[in-house]
Amino acid sequence: MSIPTTGEERTPAARTRPTKKSSGMQKKVLVGGSIGQFVEFYDFTLYGLSAVILSEYFFPQGDRVTGLLVIFATFGVAFVMRPLGGLFFGALGDKVGRRKTLTITIFLVGICTALIGVLPGFDQIGWFAPILLILARLGQGFSAGGESVGGPSFVYEHAPVSKRGLWINITLAATALPSVMAGGLILLLSTMMSDASFDSWGWRLPFLLALPLSAVGLWIRAKTDESELFKKTAAERPKEFSPIRDSFRENWVGMLQVFFVLGVTALGFYMLSAYFVTYIQTTGDLSREQSLLTNAIAMASYTIFLPIAGAIGDRVGRKPMLVVGSILLAVVSVPAFGLVTSGHMGLAFLGQTIFVLALCCYGGGCYTFFCERFSTKTRFTSAAISYNISYAVLGGTAPFVGTWLVDITGVNTAPGFYMAACAAVCLVLIVVTRLPETRGRLG
Repeated sequence: MSIPTTGEERTPAARTRPTKKSSGMQKKVLVGGSIGQFVEFYDFTLYGLSAVILSEYFFPQGDRVTGLLVIFATFGVAFVMRPLGGLFFGALGDKVGRRKTLTITIFLVGICTALIGVLPGFDQIGWFAPILLILARLGQGFSAGGESVGGPSFVYEHAPVSKRGLWINITLAATALPSVMAGGLILLLSTMMSDASFDSWGWRLPFLLALPLSAVGLWIRAKTDESELFKKTAAERPKEFSPIRDSFRENWVGMLQVFFVLGVTALGFYMLSAYFVTYIQTTGDLSREQSLLTNAIAMASYTIFLPIAGAIGDRVGRKPMLVVGSILLAVVSVPAFGLVTSGHMGLAFLGQTIFVLALCCYGGGCYTFFCERFSTKTRFTSAAISYNISYAVLGGTAPFVGTWLVDITGVNTAPGFYMAACAAVCLVLIVVTRLPETRGRLG
């Protein structure tokens, strides 16, 4: 049975135009997009890295596993809002422009993260503490629903056609740097300060840093402009244009494909960036400092390997990277998670590195695919809906499910089996739905 195609797929202009030298504006967009991704993932990653102390500060004292499950459930709450934020900001971005929309999203996500840094704890205001924490997380999720897709879409529409994979993956590589920075900052503060001082107020400093980071992103984006591709599309669209209606009418197949393709990378990335530090401490019995250090180095390697994988995808195509990457994730996840929980610092780092290499190979195809799959007219909305639902279902639940699986099975590598199974299912769906090759597509 053949799969329906969208209007974009019927367009014959799918050849790559000659590459032009990157302009100053294009480079500003690349920097601005990367900083936006950095700020967004800094905020989300910081919450995961601080899970242990947040569970003690904002919730009543009790069983350690229960406390972690509660805080990771709160972690997932922000992802519930991401699809709603994606709908709102996606439609706004397709109507009024990427630049104006991204100005709002980066400001909101910085404000909500800084708010967590000033909230009183459970001992001061009781159950109002977790309620306020959840409200701040909802604000983070709503704004991130637009930033997560708007930034890459903005970069994509400015990027040279033959270097889209490289440019998009440079932008997405910035999502790993927050783990290095946040992890390093927490490590530095916890080393320099007494445990009492860090637990009392030191943990707040990384959250407050989100505000000046957002200000830098706003300043850079103020110097950019919409792409010629978007301006041309905006001038040609009908007056009764409805991004949400047109997305579901024209792009429903592509949205389903982007949903399951991104689901694997959402699960893998949040296992790596938001769960592994706690996972290594609670299951691998390493100290907070050892866990933070090994994870920070692993995330730094992700920043290096992801753009390389994107450049390879520019040469061989998106689909081969997705196929090979999903096979690698299905094969290496269980042994990698076994090394991570070995109780040995060197093996924990090795396990994370193996996992990073497989995840980057997959990322060399998936990150550019979710932008290329849709036309400019509804790219922001279509990608935002499928991206954010995927990240809510699999990314936002990753730390919770990982903790829960270890608790109910007693098997330390249970999260690795979960990761491997998801990668195997994705591989089957890539074949069954006849996933198209999008490299070089115009429009």
